[in-house]
Amino acid sequence: MTVSPSMVAAVEGVWRLPRPGPDNLLASPPFIALSERCQKEYGGGKPVFALSTALRSLGLPCHLPGNKAELSLDPATAATAIDAAYKRKSTLRRHLCPLDMADEMPVLSFGNARVANFSAEDLARLFDAPRLARNFHNQFLDAERLAQFRWLVVEEEITLDPRPEARASPFMFMTFDRDFGEIDPHLGRFPPVVERALFFLLLAPWERWSTMQEVDWRGFRLPWIYTVDEDLFIRPSPPPSADSLTLEPWIVQGDWGEDIELERPTVLPLDDAAAQGLAKFDDEAWNELETARATELFETPIAHFLVRAFLADGMDEVMAHMTAVEAAVGLEMDHKKWLRPKPDPHKAVSSATDRVAARVAAALNDSGSVQAYKELFELRSSFVHGRAGLQKVSTAQRVMARGLARGVARKLVDIAVRGPRPRTDVLSDLLARGAQYL
Repeated sequence: MTVSPSMVAAVEGVWRLPRPGPDNLLASPPFIALSERCQKEYGGGKPVFALSTALRSLGLPCHLPGNKAELSLDPATAATAIDAAYKRKSTLRRHLCPLDMADEMPVLSFGNARVANFSAEDLARLFDAPRLARNFHNQFLDAERLAQFRWLVVEEEITLDPRPEARASPFMFMTFDRDFGEIDPHLGRFPPVVERALFFLLLAPWERWSTMQEVDWRGFRLPWIYTVDEDLFIRPSPPPSADSLTLEPWIVQGDWGEDIELERPTVLPLDDAAAQGLAKFDDEAWNELETARATELFETPIAHFLVRAFLADGMDEVMAHMTAVEAAVGLEMDHKKWLRPKPDPHKAVSSATDRVAARVAAALNDSGSVQAYKELFELRSSFVHGRAGLQKVSTAQRVMARGLARGVARKLVDIAVRGPRPRTDVLSDLLARGAQYL
């Protein structure tokens, strides 16, 4: 990639600014000259915040401490990087998700995601450690400690706005004729691509594999994600701390018999079936799920609530699982009898609770699921309506709610991949099959 000599010369001018730099870099003559050169060569408006962000990530010498001068790229390389940032049409976003408390598990690869252990060197590359060091002089990426954990890594390609300033400071380009308090009901805590990958993993029977259900049925926790954006005009976030994850003391014997205190991740232990079961979560299974999610059966927020339940604690977890069941196998006509077909082929199953319970039992092929669902529904109703005497939710009930929600979601995937059918027809069939269990 060829960069004009005038562009390299403009970068050299900024690179010659003496440490610690001007009080206002944006008003300095070398910076203004570089900004004007960029506008002339690439268009897209005069870059200010975008260019400042890029220069920091490239190691602008006057902003680096004297003992970190080696982090600075040479002016020609920096000019080439700015040139590439202007010309790129898309960017790669890499979402790094620590699987806190995860036990041993096989390497998984599906869609645009993977689950694996990474060496400190691999993590430094994934986090773009040199760029972080140039931006955050006093915050260290402790790749060695972070490498003790397993990671879910999800990547996505994002189309870029051709205006650098709109990428660096999008709030400056927002229109104000909108409702800033509005809620998008489909947005979750994490980026959609991460939640899709998480939903895929949550279809695994973690509640069965867990050997310490009273502690947690989950096989891992996901406390935060860190997003790396390859776009040079977007400022990176500070590096995460390993102290935000769950570590425990670990005493080992030294060569001379002395105790050496180390640390290691705390794990939620899984039984031996987990490794074999997780090995099935591959590209083929991912493609099946993607096919299923494109059908009517997943037009309701099943995935939304299954993920919410995983991320929630306490009663919110149980409520989200029950809502996931309702989203999966509930219909509006269950509550509004006048919407049911005439004549109603399932007239004998009148109550909404019975109709959902029957579908759950049919989906799981388990007569015991009827009573399990009804027990949990009563628990949910008692909580919602504030009935007196509500007892504590037991471990068995928590796990039962998770098992029902995960089981019906998994069954709908199996049904959907057989071929698209109207959702009402599928649920009518489940009701017909499940009525015998009532």
